[in-house]
Amino acid sequence: MIFNTKMETLPIKDMEEIQLNRLQQTVQTVYEKTPFYRKKLAEHKVKPEDIRSLTDIQRLPFTEKKDLRDHYPFDLFALPLNKLVRIHASSGTSGKPTVVGYTRNDLENWSEIVARAIVACGGMRDQVLQNTFGYGLFTGGLGLHYGSEKLGMATVPVSGGNTERQILLIEDFEPTVIVGTPSYVLNIADKMEQLGKDPRATNLQYGIFGAEPWSTEMREELERRFGIKAMDIYGLSEVMGPGISCECKEAQQGLHVADDHFYVEVIHPKTLKPVGEGEEGELVFTSLTKEAFPIIRYRTGDIASITSEPCICGRTTKRMSRVKGRIDDMLIIRGVNVFPSEVESVLLEIEELVPHYQLYLSRQGALDKVTLKVEINEQIYRSLGQDLQHEYINVLCNKISHQLKNKCLVSVDIHIEHPGAIPRSNGKAIRIVRDKIAQV
Repeated sequence: MIFNTKMETLPIKDMEEIQLNRLQQTVQTVYEKTPFYRKKLAEHKVKPEDIRSLTDIQRLPFTEKKDLRDHYPFDLFALPLNKLVRIHASSGTSGKPTVVGYTRNDLENWSEIVARAIVACGGMRDQVLQNTFGYGLFTGGLGLHYGSEKLGMATVPVSGGNTERQILLIEDFEPTVIVGTPSYVLNIADKMEQLGKDPRATNLQYGIFGAEPWSTEMREELERRFGIKAMDIYGLSEVMGPGISCECKEAQQGLHVADDHFYVEVIHPKTLKPVGEGEEGELVFTSLTKEAFPIIRYRTGDIASITSEPCICGRTTKRMSRVKGRIDDMLIIRGVNVFPSEVESVLLEIEELVPHYQLYLSRQGALDKVTLKVEINEQIYRSLGQDLQHEYINVLCNKISHQLKNKCLVSVDIHIEHPGAIPRSNGKAIRIVRDKIAQV
């Protein structure tokens, strides 16, 4: 099933014509209505009439998160507040939040692309969807909520946290689809098992997960624990919110981009030049239909690749690979670059561990000193008499070190913790703890 057959299966040349028309209109809009972009375009010696082909997008300036913070709260909006119907913002944990606005038409478009994503993942009208994404300024909760309702699903707005209530509703409301961060939904499985319940003995068939990078091994863990298909959804509040792209259940080989609403590029993060199709680089998005807050060539910081190859599901839109990690989360461990998701994939292959971990970072010159905290599983913990000084712990540390060295080419200090020691999150998991030394 495809939600919008016309747009999702449009021949590539026809889609490119739509993209060019919408790009030209977007550039004209920001030139006329957003002083920031008018100044940036002048600095790059480009005017709206200079955009004659899609390749001309490379003449346009980039937008970065710093630009949004420097123009906090509303200076990048193309419309006055009395034309908007909603405002979202990031958490602002590392400074002022990034603020985004929506007109009624923006919300309608957003709802439709999320509905497309849910259908691609296997969701259907008349089913029940349980939404564990947080509601509020974060775009995840309301983004999935309105998309689910647009599709015609009965939407359960649980939000994050209150894990025992989540379990009660999974059992009693019998949702077919659950959405949230993969780390939190895995936490639900942990809690169910602690309560003597079987996560596989539910009505769930699909999970739609996003808002944090997660590995193929995490996907397999979620699918095994719940007996579901675990699907990846992608989005950023600065560009729109969740639904920018999503996997299809038929292939699970890349996330289909809503090409009629966004133009995607991949650039080398240092040279800022485009990379070839299929090559990894930094994702860059330009909105094509946003009215309140159009954005030009936004540097996401996310590492992925894109392809135009046909998909077996019948959709003709571009596909982006699953996000490998964020540029600012990349660690340099004794000169070797590694992403937390790569560490996660190794840990999930070690059966003595549970899939919860944290990386504690402190700086030594230009390099990261890293301590990895991981949890031993309950069964092994009990077999050792709950003794973390047992000689087997050294054997396990050596095993972890060997696997990380072989697959990630890095060496880190490893601390084995008892079950439940790693903090659980009600939303995005905190995998990296910066500028701190792990206490043992």
